[in-house]
Amino acid sequence: MKNNSKKYLDLLAKEYPTKQAVCREIINLNAILNLPKGTEHFMSDVHGEYEAFLHIINNCSGVVKEKVDMAFEDTLLPQEIDEICTLIYYPREKLKMIHKEREISDEWYKVTLNQLIEVARNLSSKYTRSKVRKAMPKDFAYIIDELIHVPKDEDDNQDLYHRKILETILALNNGDEFIVALAGLIKRLAVDHLHIAGDIFDRGANADKIMDLLMAHHSIDIEWGNHDILWMGAVAGSTACIANVIRNNLRYKNTEILENGYGISLRKLVLFGLENYDEKDPIVAAYKAISVMLQKVEGATIAANPEFDMEDRRFLHRVNWEDYTIEIDGVTYELNTHDFPTIDPDNPYVLSPEEKKIMDDFVVDFTSGERINRHIEFLYDKGGIYNIYNQNLIYHGCVPLDENGNFDSIMIGNNSYSGKAFFDAAEEVARRAFYSKSRDDIIKSRNKSRHDKDLDFMWYLWGGPKSPMCGRVVKTFERTYIDDKKSWEEPQNPYYTYHYEERYVRMILNEFGLFSDLSHIINGHTPVKLGKGEVPVRANGKLYVIDGGFSKAYHKSTGHAGYTLIYNSHGLRLMSHNPFTGVEQALRNNDDIESESDMTEVERKRVMVRDTDIGKGILEDIQDLEELLDCYRSGEILELD
Repeated sequence: MKNNSKKYLDLLAKEYPTKQAVCREIINLNAILNLPKGTEHFMSDVHGEYEAFLHIINNCSGVVKEKVDMAFEDTLLPQEIDEICTLIYYPREKLKMIHKEREISDEWYKVTLNQLIEVARNLSSKYTRSKVRKAMPKDFAYIIDELIHVPKDEDDNQDLYHRKILETILALNNGDEFIVALAGLIKRLAVDHLHIAGDIFDRGANADKIMDLLMAHHSIDIEWGNHDILWMGAVAGSTACIANVIRNNLRYKNTEILENGYGISLRKLVLFGLENYDEKDPIVAAYKAISVMLQKVEGATIAANPEFDMEDRRFLHRVNWEDYTIEIDGVTYELNTHDFPTIDPDNPYVLSPEEKKIMDDFVVDFTSGERINRHIEFLYDKGGIYNIYNQNLIYHGCVPLDENGNFDSIMIGNNSYSGKAFFDAAEEVARRAFYSKSRDDIIKSRNKSRHDKDLDFMWYLWGGPKSPMCGRVVKTFERTYIDDKKSWEEPQNPYYTYHYEERYVRMILNEFGLFSDLSHIINGHTPVKLGKGEVPVRANGKLYVIDGGFSKAYHKSTGHAGYTLIYNSHGLRLMSHNPFTGVEQALRNNDDIESESDMTEVERKRVMVRDTDIGKGILEDIQDLEELLDCYRSGEILELD
């Protein structure tokens, strides 16, 4: 036995000190391998739409409703099933409403608790008892364990035992808390793991509440979207990212998240806008001011990074300030405003002293805010540019391709990267930008007019044409200052054409080390416009686009309110959702999000834990334990007990 192997097995022996302990664990792990895989839930592009997101999380994209239907479709009316589902989704809120409307009888509690116990029992059947126990709320773990696991005996003693438990709970006026505990367990068992394929932030008003919800989730990974990386870059200290974050939220009138959610005051910007721009509306004045500042800091960022190859996205030095026109791609456009009080035509990309002070203050607010930093650290802890999970490749935007469908390259520092190597190098820069610099370092660099290359690259990841989170030409200048909508069209990376073809999707999967016919790409970022004939399943079922338009801003163009994906032991199921009417309506009328389910891929044989990434780890653990058992039997390692 090699020394390293001996050291490892000696450590393992401390946890399993006898032959019997090793055998017991091998038996346990082998049993786990033969359970069905847990349900994975994929979501993308939630864009601050907290209520709709909360409801989808609570109903687990219809999984909860499906389990309740299975349990009671032959014994309960549809409206009674809807009532149970709403109670599971929003237990505290629904109980509060019921208490206001009527006095709740002990009989109602007994019936309801037994119904919830039945749903929990059905959901727990595909997990080990140990895992179910760990998922239980601590205050009720022993009681719930007894109620959902102990079988009846021939004399119905267990039935009497269970009835006495429920009667005691009610006698102690603890029925509401027990319902809350059971509802929480049901939702936790319904989904084993959650994937968020990017864009938690912007457009909607409550991304901060969504982040709080995600931080409480039991098992999650996040693939960063371009809107997420924008906020990450802002908190890292990039002025170009900060200007975009503020402009986006002013544009969508979401100032609440900045000021109330994260304590970032817009007062100085608003006052500056009102004093300098021809506008009386405070929000519009602030929007005008930050839009000019954005053009300045983006232009300076592009000039400092010629490797971005984005010189055509610098505009201020190309404006004819005598007649307020600009030539773009051979076409001369009139600007829709003459209101540029802080532009120096000779130095158009230099912030005025007042603008610089405002931006410096924003840098301090973003980099030092306690709550926003906690949320961004969570994105770093649980996230990355891509993830490979159970043989599926998950990312938000695109793998940049050239016009011929080959992996396109980009310079980072002195090196050229493409494909998976580009993703890995980009993520390394993103992590370095956040973790390796203090706020004081950022301010000192700005005062010396130096550009931090890592922070600049964070801005590129937000809107660069070859960014794996974006992959299009972002037309912020045109959409702000030119009324002709022909100039607004944003050319996309060739990826968005080639990803309809199976051979290119397989090429990408192979690049990331995935060669199985069971592998897929799970993709967000681009809303699926059903009205224009677009479909979410592409490349002969090898690629799923699950951004169906969660954001209210997209509903008219998409014709619905988003896609989610469920991957359980039976296969992949795509869920298409209609707009959510709101939590109040759900509570009052037991409304659910109307969803359509399409079983897009059925596995030839049921997927078990042994077929998953977790299963591969368990098989390795079993191999180590078998080696330890051999050492016990040969005497190379002595039993400790």
